[in-house]
Amino acid sequence: MARNVTIGLVQMHSDEDTAGNLARALAGVKDTAARGAQIITLPELFGAPYFCQQRDKKFFDLAETIPGTTSEALCKIARETKAAITTSIFEKAPDGKFYNTAVVIDADGTLVGTYRKIHIPDDPANHYDEAFYFVPGDKGIEVFQTKYAKVAPQICYDQWFPESARIAGKKGAEILFYPTAIGWPISQREKWLNVAENRMWVTTQVSHGIDNNCFVATVNRVGLQDQLRFWGTSFVSDPYGRTLVEAPTDKEENLVVTCDLDINARKEMDWPFQSDCAKVADKMK
Repeated sequence: MARNVTIGLVQMHSDEDTAGNLARALAGVKDTAARGAQIITLPELFGAPYFCQQRDKKFFDLAETIPGTTSEALCKIARETKAAITTSIFEKAPDGKFYNTAVVIDADGTLVGTYRKIHIPDDPANHYDEAFYFVPGDKGIEVFQTKYAKVAPQICYDQWFPESARIAGKKGAEILFYPTAIGWPISQREKWLNVAENRMWVTTQVSHGIDNNCFVATVNRVGLQDQLRFWGTSFVSDPYGRTLVEAPTDKEENLVVTCDLDINARKEMDWPFQSDCAKVADKMK
């Protein structure tokens, strides 16, 4: 009998109405859960506009503690829907530092744990000035057991670095989750470049699933905000690189897809990337 888990993706636009953003996110959780989703993910920093396009100290007021308003609202809806949830929140830590932090909430509403984004883009010219707001995560790569699966949350820019996915896979992650905020600049540029950047973004994440024999679930923002047009394209892929579901680039959409986690072990038997990698590491000691 297949070991199935159903993933929900809430691809959404976020604006200055933070209360409205949270309400629409919770509505997306309810919708996907009603359609059978057992683990649901929301875009990076979904509660506010992507403020990292500019430097303004007022945006530090958006930061909150964990537990806090947003995580407690997500814990409540998780308990109500019996769905696990992962997303990222602008965290103000007890030591006064600021992080881009993923929360993992189990189906009973328990906050299982957090992961702090390690790779922080420092690219103001291209409208990703995150280093002004966040310090790099200090928790390492985390894998969490939920009711339905072992999951590894990473966040946006982390998705470009194969080492993080490899560590998560080695720790037993069955699904890599990438809550994301990425898009095209609105400045005039060649059409082929937009297409190429979107496809390389999909390709590199799908390859993490192939290389580490696990599923990949990515959820992105969508719509225009300041200098970026977020390109959506939220998707789930399996260990063989098959895209199981993919959202459009230009509108909000809630996606639900069922994944057979037994495929992970089957793939490892035929293509033992993790075990072979461990053998090489042992020989190099």
